[in-house]
Amino acid sequence: MTKNKISKLFKIKYPIIQAGMIWCSGWELASAVSNSGGLGIIGSGSMYPDILRENILKCKNSTNKPFAVNVPLLYPNIEEHIKSVIDLKVPIVFTSAGNPSTWTKQLKQKKIKVVHVVSSVKFALKAESCGVDAIVAEGFEAGGHNGREETTTMCLIPDVVNAVKVPLIAAGGIIDGKSMLAAMILGADGVQMGTRFVACKESSAHENFKNMVLKAKEGDTSLTLKEITPVRMMKNKFYQEVVELYKTNPTKEKLLSKLGRGRAKLGMFEGDLESGELEIGQASSQINKVFTAKEIIHQIISEFNGIKSQMSIANKFNF
Repeated sequence: MTKNKISKLFKIKYPIIQAGMIWCSGWELASAVSNSGGLGIIGSGSMYPDILRENILKCKNSTNKPFAVNVPLLYPNIEEHIKSVIDLKVPIVFTSAGNPSTWTKQLKQKKIKVVHVVSSVKFALKAESCGVDAIVAEGFEAGGHNGREETTTMCLIPDVVNAVKVPLIAAGGIIDGKSMLAAMILGADGVQMGTRFVACKESSAHENFKNMVLKAKEGDTSLTLKEITPVRMMKNKFYQEVVELYKTNPTKEKLLSKLGRGRAKLGMFEGDLESGELEIGQASSQINKVFTAKEIIHQIISEFNGIKSQMSIANKFNF
């Protein structure tokens, strides 16, 4: 039996979780990751209730392995999403962007494992007090919506490890076996990767967006719109327009007006690389080819085990 806390908790082979990214994480990606030994997650934040139900059913038909649904707690149809998760017997739910006390107890009463995403020790303690089964601690490097604290993963993980007793999943800037091993040396029990699975064959991201990710270089992303909800995105035409707007000392209302509706869908799902919001993490600069989910997980585990086996004999670790 596995000794790893996350593998044991979720009944998976590898403690690798694919993040529930909006517009990228449908049933195809989630089932492919689960079938490859990790934990696939359906990202419900970009789905209407009927679309989520359809994705859950297709995922159940495509894998007999555990999978999860990510539910942003500020989602307007949250009650319908929770009902779908319960009715269709989804085994694991990852909650984010809201108060974990709202739904954790009800979900756990239905024998559903609950994980909450946090960006600080304060919210990690809050989540633990609400009874979650595990916590995702996501550093400043991560793509998409992020914490206001701007704490990097390397600082956040040890702080959270020292503060909570529940299993901890590290996220933010984790892209391969090396970074996975680093996170676990810092005390994490597993890792969550979003950016790594955007440019994946099973991802529902538009091919234009995938190709732009492959071309990303160091410094091509930035965290902005902190007055609304901090989000890390690629520096495209829309981002530059936001930069220009900030020079006018805009109100929150003007920022909201500039963002508008459907901006992420426009860029990530429909492929408008100029006017769309392209959410991606700093580690995108390390991705240069599109692989299948199976290939990605094999590469990560192979590198992880290879480096781990070398560490005990490497001269640079002898003092």
